[in-house]
Amino acid sequence: MTALTLRAPDAPDAPGTSADGRPARLRHELRAVHALVYRDLLRLSGQRAHTALMLLHPVLYLLVLGGGLGALIPRSSLGVGYQTYLFPGMLMMTVQTPAIMVGIRLITDRQSGYLRELLMAPVSRSTLLLGLCAGGTLTAAAQGALLLGLAGVVGLPYDPVLLATLLAGMILASFTITALSLALAVTLRRAETFHTLLGVVMMPLLFLSGGFFPLDTLPGWARALAGVNPLAYAVDLLRRCVTPHVPAGRATPGIEWAGWQPPLLLEGALLLAGGALGLLWAARRFNRPE
Repeated sequence: MTALTLRAPDAPDAPGTSADGRPARLRHELRAVHALVYRDLLRLSGQRAHTALMLLHPVLYLLVLGGGLGALIPRSSLGVGYQTYLFPGMLMMTVQTPAIMVGIRLITDRQSGYLRELLMAPVSRSTLLLGLCAGGTLTAAAQGALLLGLAGVVGLPYDPVLLATLLAGMILASFTITALSLALAVTLRRAETFHTLLGVVMMPLLFLSGGFFPLDTLPGWARALAGVNPLAYAVDLLRRCVTPHVPAGRATPGIEWAGWQPPLLLEGALLLAGGALGLLWAARRFNRPE
């Protein structure tokens, strides 16, 4: 694991610093966040084979499953080709794995003793948690951005506006999943429990996200569960970004509240709020003594 050193600044406070040293303290905390983000980016660049293997799963789904079912599912039923329909779900699958890994690493760092050494740094625990969340968000979104290179394969244009909105949606989804993963990791103490829980809930959440088939084809109880599924809001947000850029495409029904589809900005705000609440909960738990 890449070594990480967090230390107090050697230089005295700059002129104009307030008497209580708050600006200097803020700069010190921000440097700690930067160090944690840099550590995650170093890990990403140094584990190219691992990154490629994580991308292999959604790519196979997109090309093999999407190509096979695309010949069986009529375009008229979805408004777009099945591979185009599947693309937002595969973007979601790509970012969810590295985002969840942040929580797993937090548990393994606690078990190995590395977390205890990290907590000895002269920064607040909330700052350390924020750095972990920011690093996980950026690395997950960076891996999702690699899959954007297949946009042309599924019939989407390489339009800068489309790519930028999809990237923004992936950053938002990555933040929410990373924050929720950290909230779960600070609650659980054993990596085995974390893995078991993920095995139980992640696949149902993915299938209830609308990534593989329209939500309006599900029974009523399943649509109700999709209404509280953060992955469903993320997939719906990404798909609604794609629809205007598809020739003769039409929006496939996604999240609905009693027959009313929430606006795109509201879905984004709900994702942001869910991630923020998860991070606040994680910070509250993380501030308890180990």
